[in-house]
Amino acid sequence: MVTDPIDVAQNSHEGSCAETPVAHVLEEQVLGDRVGGGEYTEMSERRPPRPPVEVRASTRRRKTASGFWQDGRVVILVPARLSKAERGELVEGLVERVLAQRPNVTTSDRDLERRAAALADEYLGGVRPRSIRWVGNQQHRWGSCTSGTREIRISERLRFVPGWVLDAVLVHELAHLIEPTHSARFRRLANRYARTDEADTFLAGFTLGQETATA
Repeated sequence: MVTDPIDVAQNSHEGSCAETPVAHVLEEQVLGDRVGGGEYTEMSERRPPRPPVEVRASTRRRKTASGFWQDGRVVILVPARLSKAERGELVEGLVERVLAQRPNVTTSDRDLERRAAALADEYLGGVRPRSIRWVGNQQHRWGSCTSGTREIRISERLRFVPGWVLDAVLVHELAHLIEPTHSARFRRLANRYARTDEADTFLAGFTLGQETATA
Protein backbone atom coordinates (compact mmCIF):
# COMPACT_ATOMS: atom_id res chain seq x y z
CA MET A 1 0.00 0.00 0.00
CA VAL A 2 1.32 3.42 -0.97
CA THR A 3 0.60 6.51 1.09
CA ASP A 4 0.49 10.04 -0.28
CA PRO A 5 4.06 11.27 -0.75
CA ILE A 6 5.90 14.06 0.97
CA ASP A 7 7.45 16.33 -1.66
CA VAL A 8 10.46 18.49 -0.95
CA ALA A 9 12.38 20.87 -3.17
CA GLN A 10 16.15 20.61 -2.89
CA ASN A 11 17.40 22.76 0.02
CA SER A 12 13.79 23.38 1.07
CA HIS A 13 12.00 22.31 4.26
CA GLU A 14 8.49 22.81 2.93
CA GLY A 15 6.33 19.76 2.31
CA SER A 16 2.92 18.25 2.73
CA CYS A 17 1.53 15.02 4.08
CA ALA A 18 -1.93 13.52 3.94
CA GLU A 19 -3.60 10.47 5.43
CA THR A 20 -5.21 7.99 3.10
CA PRO A 21 -8.84 7.49 4.19
CA VAL A 22 -9.47 3.83 5.16
CA ALA A 23 -11.56 1.42 7.48
CA HIS A 24 -13.22 -1.65 9.47
CA VAL A 25 -15.54 -2.83 12.22
CA LEU A 26 -13.63 -3.25 15.49
CA GLU A 27 -13.15 -6.84 16.52
CA GLU A 28 -14.78 -8.79 19.32
CA GLN A 29 -12.83 -9.35 22.49
CA VAL A 30 -11.58 -12.80 23.50
CA LEU A 31 -13.12 -14.28 26.64
CA GLY A 32 -10.50 -16.09 28.71
CA ASP A 33 -10.24 -18.11 31.89
CA ARG A 34 -9.70 -16.04 35.00
CA VAL A 35 -6.26 -16.23 36.56
CA GLY A 36 -5.23 -15.22 40.04
CA GLY A 37 -2.82 -12.53 41.14
CA GLY A 38 -4.18 -9.55 39.26
CA GLU A 39 -0.75 -7.90 39.19
CA TYR A 40 0.41 -5.78 36.31
CA THR A 41 2.85 -7.28 33.83
CA GLU A 42 6.07 -5.39 33.17
CA MET A 43 6.04 -3.86 29.70
CA SER A 44 9.01 -3.88 27.36
CA GLU A 45 10.76 -0.67 26.31
CA ARG A 46 12.30 -2.45 23.33
CA ARG A 47 11.35 -0.84 20.03
CA PRO A 48 11.22 -2.54 16.64
CA PRO A 49 13.95 -1.62 14.14
CA ARG A 50 13.42 1.28 11.78
CA PRO A 51 11.66 0.15 8.58
CA PRO A 52 13.80 -0.48 5.49
CA VAL A 53 14.51 2.50 3.24
CA GLU A 54 14.65 2.30 -0.55
CA VAL A 55 16.22 5.21 -2.44
CA ARG A 56 15.33 5.59 -6.11
CA ALA A 57 17.24 7.99 -8.36
CA SER A 58 15.09 9.54 -11.08
CA THR A 59 16.35 11.23 -14.24
CA ARG A 60 12.97 12.94 -14.56
CA ARG A 61 13.40 14.86 -11.32
CA ARG A 62 15.39 18.08 -11.43
CA LYS A 63 14.98 19.86 -8.10
CA THR A 64 12.45 18.00 -5.98
CA ALA A 65 12.62 14.84 -3.91
CA SER A 66 9.75 12.95 -2.30
CA GLY A 67 9.15 10.20 0.22
CA PHE A 68 6.26 7.86 0.96
CA TRP A 69 5.28 4.56 2.56
CA GLN A 70 5.03 1.51 0.31
CA ASP A 71 4.49 -2.07 1.49
CA GLY A 72 5.99 -1.47 4.95
CA ARG A 73 9.08 0.40 3.77
CA VAL A 74 10.03 4.03 3.18
CA VAL A 75 10.61 4.92 -0.47
CA ILE A 76 12.58 8.06 -1.32
CA LEU A 77 12.72 9.50 -4.84
CA VAL A 78 15.62 11.87 -5.56
CA PRO A 79 17.02 13.59 -8.67
CA ALA A 80 19.69 11.41 -10.28
CA ARG A 81 22.00 14.40 -10.73
CA LEU A 82 22.57 14.87 -6.99
CA SER A 83 25.98 14.10 -5.55
CA LYS A 84 26.33 11.38 -2.91
CA ALA A 85 26.70 14.00 -0.15
CA GLU A 86 23.66 15.99 -1.32
CA ARG A 87 21.61 12.83 -1.66
CA GLY A 88 22.51 11.58 1.83
CA GLU A 89 21.44 14.77 3.59
CA LEU A 90 18.21 15.04 1.62
CA VAL A 91 17.30 11.38 2.09
CA GLU A 92 17.77 11.39 5.87
CA GLY A 93 15.55 14.44 6.29
CA LEU A 94 12.81 12.92 4.14
CA VAL A 95 13.00 9.58 5.93
CA GLU A 96 12.40 11.32 9.27
CA ARG A 97 9.42 13.19 7.85
CA VAL A 98 7.89 10.03 6.38
CA LEU A 99 8.41 8.18 9.69
CA ALA A 100 6.61 11.05 11.44
CA GLN A 101 3.50 10.15 9.42
CA ARG A 102 3.41 6.77 11.19
CA PRO A 103 5.00 7.34 14.63
CA ASN A 104 3.73 4.02 15.98
CA VAL A 105 5.96 2.06 13.59
CA THR A 106 8.78 2.22 16.13
CA THR A 107 6.89 2.40 19.45
CA SER A 108 7.41 -0.14 22.24
CA ASP A 109 4.90 -1.99 24.41
CA ARG A 110 5.65 0.55 27.14
CA ASP A 111 4.77 3.39 24.76
CA LEU A 112 1.51 1.61 23.97
CA GLU A 113 0.79 1.18 27.67
CA ARG A 114 1.31 4.90 28.30
CA ARG A 115 -0.95 5.82 25.39
CA ALA A 116 -3.69 3.47 26.64
CA ALA A 117 -3.40 4.86 30.18
CA ALA A 118 -3.90 8.41 28.96
CA LEU A 119 -6.99 7.37 26.98
CA ALA A 120 -8.37 5.39 29.92
CA ASP A 121 -7.96 8.39 32.20
CA GLU A 122 -9.73 10.66 29.73
CA TYR A 123 -12.61 8.43 28.65
CA LEU A 124 -13.02 5.43 30.98
CA GLY A 125 -12.39 6.52 34.54
CA GLY A 126 -8.79 5.30 34.67
CA VAL A 127 -9.41 1.59 34.08
CA ARG A 128 -6.19 -0.39 33.60
CA PRO A 129 -5.40 -3.71 31.87
CA ARG A 130 -3.06 -6.22 33.47
CA SER A 131 -0.92 -5.91 30.36
CA ILE A 132 -1.09 -4.46 26.85
CA ARG A 133 1.19 -5.45 24.00
CA TRP A 134 1.76 -5.31 20.27
CA VAL A 135 1.36 -8.76 18.69
CA GLY A 136 2.08 -10.04 15.20
CA ASN A 137 -0.32 -12.98 15.13
CA GLN A 138 -3.64 -11.12 14.83
CA GLN A 139 -4.29 -11.03 11.11
CA HIS A 140 -8.08 -11.05 11.29
CA ARG A 141 -8.69 -8.75 14.24
CA TRP A 142 -7.37 -5.36 15.28
CA GLY A 143 -7.26 -6.00 18.98
CA SER A 144 -8.38 -8.40 21.66
CA CYS A 145 -9.23 -8.17 25.35
CA THR A 146 -9.18 -11.33 27.46
CA SER A 147 -11.65 -10.56 30.21
CA GLY A 148 -10.41 -13.22 32.63
CA THR A 149 -6.78 -12.10 32.63
CA ARG A 150 -7.43 -8.44 31.72
CA GLU A 151 -4.82 -8.66 28.97
CA ILE A 152 -5.09 -6.55 25.82
CA ARG A 153 -3.31 -7.37 22.57
CA ILE A 154 -3.06 -4.93 19.66
CA SER A 155 -2.30 -6.05 16.10
CA GLU A 156 1.02 -4.94 14.62
CA ARG A 157 -0.94 -3.93 11.51
CA LEU A 158 -2.16 -0.88 13.43
CA ARG A 159 1.36 0.55 13.53
CA PHE A 160 0.66 1.95 10.06
CA VAL A 161 -2.65 3.70 10.75
CA PRO A 162 -3.09 7.30 11.96
CA GLY A 163 -2.87 7.81 15.71
CA TRP A 164 -6.55 8.66 16.11
CA VAL A 165 -7.50 5.28 14.56
CA LEU A 166 -5.23 3.41 16.98
CA ASP A 167 -6.79 5.41 19.82
CA ALA A 168 -10.27 4.27 18.80
CA VAL A 169 -9.15 0.61 18.92
CA LEU A 170 -7.51 1.14 22.31
CA VAL A 171 -10.64 2.73 23.78
CA HIS A 172 -12.70 -0.12 22.31
CA GLU A 173 -10.55 -2.77 24.00
CA LEU A 174 -10.27 -0.83 27.27
CA ALA A 175 -14.06 -0.55 27.37
CA HIS A 176 -14.20 -4.35 27.40
CA LEU A 177 -12.47 -4.30 30.78
CA ILE A 178 -15.63 -2.65 32.08
CA GLU A 179 -18.20 -4.41 29.89
CA PRO A 180 -17.09 -7.75 28.31
CA THR A 181 -19.94 -8.00 25.80
CA HIS A 182 -20.99 -5.72 22.96
CA SER A 183 -24.02 -4.53 24.88
CA ALA A 184 -25.65 -1.11 24.72
CA ARG A 185 -23.62 -0.18 27.79
CA PHE A 186 -20.41 -1.16 26.00
CA ARG A 187 -21.31 0.92 22.96
CA ARG A 188 -21.91 3.95 25.16
CA LEU A 189 -18.49 3.48 26.74
CA ALA A 190 -16.65 3.00 23.42
CA ASN A 191 -18.47 5.93 21.84
CA ARG A 192 -17.08 8.31 24.43
CA TYR A 193 -14.24 8.50 21.95
CA ALA A 194 -15.74 10.83 19.37
CA ARG A 195 -14.06 9.39 16.27
CA THR A 196 -15.11 5.75 16.80
CA ASP A 197 -17.43 5.57 13.79
CA GLU A 198 -14.87 7.38 11.63
CA ALA A 199 -12.22 4.86 12.69
CA ASP A 200 -14.54 1.96 11.80
CA THR A 201 -14.86 3.38 8.30
CA PHE A 202 -11.12 3.94 7.98
CA LEU A 203 -10.30 0.40 9.07
CA ALA A 204 -12.85 -1.14 6.71
CA GLY A 205 -11.12 0.55 3.80
CA PHE A 206 -7.68 -0.28 5.20
CA THR A 207 -8.63 -3.96 5.31
CA LEU A 208 -9.97 -3.84 1.75
CA GLY A 209 -6.74 -2.23 0.57
CA GLN A 210 -4.63 -4.93 2.23
CA GLU A 211 -6.77 -7.72 0.77
CA THR A 212 -6.61 -6.18 -2.70
CA ALA A 213 -2.82 -5.81 -2.49
CA THR A 214 -2.34 -9.49 -1.61
CA ALA A 215 -4.96 -10.88 -4.03
